[in-house]
Amino acid sequence: QVQPVESGGGLAQSGGSLRLSCEVSGRATNFPDMGWFRQAPGKERTFVAVIRRSGGTTEYADSVKGRFTISRDNAKNTVYLQMNSLKPDDTAVYYCVVTNVVGAPSRWTANMFQYWGQGTQVTVSS
Repeated sequence: QVQPVESGGGLAQSGGSLRLSCEVSGRATNFPDMGWFRQAPGKERTFVAVIRRSGGTTEYADSVKGRFTISRDNAKNTVYLQMNSLKPDDTAVYYCVVTNVVGAPSRWTANMFQYWGQGTQVTVSS
């Protein structure tokens, strides 16, 4: 069983930074695509970023481009999300996700990801 486990959430001030980590246990090598979604109160889960094992290609939601950076350590089956210049609109529960997608999707949706972590809360105060 593949199980992502997030850590690193918390409270930050507007303009501040946080770094999320997610270690994936189990047969993680069968699921090379790793990423993050988030869900704000009363809203749907939305795509944040993804990093592909093949070539380390990264993609980001427009709302976080230039502020967030996704990276991974394949030896540790761990994915990271460095979040800088945080805004109150970034407040959400952040979920680590894992999947194996063939090809290059034009967009990433929640139903593409087979395994989800339990989520970690990120709160940004103004």
